[in-house]
Amino acid sequence: MKNSRSRIFRIVSLCLAVAAIACMCVLPASAALREGDRGSEVKTVQEKLKRWGYYTGEVDGIFGPKTTSAVKYFQRKNGLTEDGVVGTQTFKALGITSSQTSSGSSNYSNEINMLARMIAAEGRGEPYIGQVAIGAVIMNRVKHPSFPNSIAGVMYQSGAFSALDDGQFASTNVPDSCRRAAIEAYNGYDPTYGCIYYYNPAKTSNKFMLSRPVVITIGDHVFCK
Repeated sequence: MKNSRSRIFRIVSLCLAVAAIACMCVLPASAALREGDRGSEVKTVQEKLKRWGYYTGEVDGIFGPKTTSAVKYFQRKNGLTEDGVVGTQTFKALGITSSQTSSGSSNYSNEINMLARMIAAEGRGEPYIGQVAIGAVIMNRVKHPSFPNSIAGVMYQSGAFSALDDGQFASTNVPDSCRRAAIEAYNGYDPTYGCIYYYNPAKTSNKFMLSRPVVITIGDHVFCK
């Protein structure tokens, strides 16, 4: 009986020790954050740094130069590698867990993938800046009151993009250039100067599109407001 109790005590103690170690080892699951990134996970980092006096900029979810400087300052003060990148050790020092970051990181990744696929489908054969321009139009629509306020909403709006109608969106391969273009457009680069429409004049007879004031032509596409 004594041996049985001792064995149970050892098992319970071992389980408690394993659970304690597991709790101490919970680390952020999201990818490292660096300048140019954008999203709610960046906002979480900015909020922490601002609350502790390392960051004086706007909490806007955009990882810009001010955020990089704040991260470096935090890293320097906490004995971390001063590279301006929020990796595993910096996440841990900030006290940010995967539950705070993984949801935002996943959403950002999904939006970039969706944007890149549309750029690939709509921008076949276009120069790189033309691919960025397509992404910029989508992002401009997200911010415009006449359109849905999300990337998915803009893209799946009825009749908005021919690539959804002809099946190219679902079947196209997405090259690296289109992913890079998606990231640039998502982060605010806009070679169209605020345009919310584009078309290929050789392929459209739509009177509404042809009536829009043209701002710039890039590759085979005319961009307009």
